[in-house]
Order: sequence, then C-alpha cells, then structure tokens
Amino acid sequence: MSALVIAEHDNTSIKSATLNAVTAAQACGGDVHVLVAGQGAAGAADAAARISGVAKVVHADGQSLKDGLAENVAAQVLAIAGGYSHILFPATAMGKSAAPRVAAKLDVCQISDITKVGGPDIFERPIYAGNAIATVQSGDAVKVITVRTTGFDAAVATGGSAVVETVAAVVDGAKSRFVGRELSKSDRPELTAAKIIVSGGRALGSAEKFQEIITPLADKLGAAIGASRAAVDAGYASNDLQVGQTGKIVAPRPYIAAGISGAIQHMAGMKDSKVIVAINKDPEAPIFSIADYGLEADLFQVVPELINAL
Repeated sequence: MSALVIAEHDNTSIKSATLNAVTAAQACGGDVHVLVAGQGAAGAADAAARISGVAKVVHADGQSLKDGLAENVAAQVLAIAGGYSHILFPATAMGKSAAPRVAAKLDVCQISDITKVGGPDIFERPIYAGNAIATVQSGDAVKVITVRTTGFDAAVATGGSAVVETVAAVVDGAKSRFVGRELSKSDRPELTAAKIIVSGGRALGSAEKFQEIITPLADKLGAAIGASRAAVDAGYASNDLQVGQTGKIVAPRPYIAAGISGAIQHMAGMKDSKVIVAINKDPEAPIFSIADYGLEADLFQVVPELINAL
C-alpha cells in the first residue's frame, strides 16, 4: 500500500500546500510518493525529494504540463496511478480541478476536504459549512482525496533523500488551452500560507477606510490581508483576499478580524486559526463565539490605538 501526493509547485519550488498533503498521506500508511508534473520542473522535483518522509518522487516533464491544465494533470496522474491505494491532492484550485477528473476516470468516489485520517479507509471532513464533521469510510480500492491543508501540520521540507524517477509526460489532450495568467504581485505573505492575517469586514464602510485601517495594522505585524465576503462584494477589497467557504481557507497563528460579524461561511474559512482576535462593537456578533480574544469596541478608534502601541 502506498500513497501518491500530487505536488503543487511553480516549476522551481514546492508550495506549502504540498507539505500538508504529505502529512495526510503519511497518516494513510505505507510509502509516500510525490508526483511533480510540469515543464522545466527539475528544481521542484529536487525540492520534493528533500521533503522528510517522501520515499520517491515521480517527475513528469513536458510541454503538455507547462501550465498545469487540469485535463493534462489528471491524465498524467492516471498514467501512473496503478499500484497506489491513495491519491491525494491539496484542496487548492489546482487540486479541486484535477481530482474529480481522476476519480471519475477511476470510477471511484472522491473524498473531499479531509481534515483527519482515522485509518487507511476512514477520514473526517467538514460539512454544513464546518458546523458538523462527517466520518467517511471508503470501500473503493483507490481513494482519491483532496486535503484541507489547515487540518494537517506541514511536513518538514528538508532532511529527506528520496529517489527521483523520471517518466514520460502525457500527450496534450487538446481539450482546453491556456490563454493567459494575470498574477498580482505583493510583498506580503501569500494569504493561505501566512502566519499572521488581518481581515476587515463590511463595518469598515468603504474601500478607502479598508486601506486606511487594515493596511497599516498589517504592515506593522508583517501580516497578510484578508476580507469577508461582504467586504469583497461591497468592493472594499479584491476577490483574491476573500476568506471563507467560498474564498480561501486559512489557519494562521493569530487571525485578527476587524469589523467582521462572523457569518457561517466566513467562520468556515478561518476557525482553525490558532488564535482568533475579534474587534466588533456589536456584543452579539457571532464572531465572539469562536474568538479567543474579543474586544467590544469601535474599530475606528481602537485599531489606530493598537497601531500606535505597536
């Protein structure tokens, strides 16, 4: 019995979500192998080989895998899937696109967003926006799984010495084509990997106030910036900053929520944070029910005071 983790990478380095998926794979039992599929991705393959606990890296390199199109990544997984009892993807945009294709072709049920492994065939996953945890037992010969990265500690990125095996890249299926990519560049940490996050909600009132209040606090703390869905829908922040069930799932050490009431879908995306700090003038705000520290106050007054104190 062995598990295959599909690496998320930029052809040079391994992204942190892969490390969490490796930890989940180790809990499934057996050897852990990692697939690095890309073009010019030797650097990423070498980085994967250094991950502690990885027994082998399978490196597929070719033009068809350059842009990570889900159809081609899925085909590459299927080409080497024989012999694996578990195939794990990080529950990222890449993983959520490719995993269902693999599960469908293997004619098995996908097990989505697992947060705990109870045994080789037993997994826990959140349902109802995280208000309940389902324990799922799979009878399929191959388990195709997406891993909620906040549920697992990251594997140690160094210390391993896995062998790297090169395999042929699949032929481009020509079912989709890559048109372009617009990347936002920032000196801040990536939201899903940040150790500190400062998020703002609809109570900030405008995009100008969002920048005026949230940005200086994030700068002081070296934090990433997040936002509630209500703030994003109101145009206060860009869509890529949204935290929640329909946004990004995060679990920083401190999560500071300023002016966020705590809708269910928002809390589903951040309640695994190690420490939650809520600032809201409404004493009945649901966010206080999960906060480790709650400050019932006007954020326009206390946040500037906090910035000055820092």
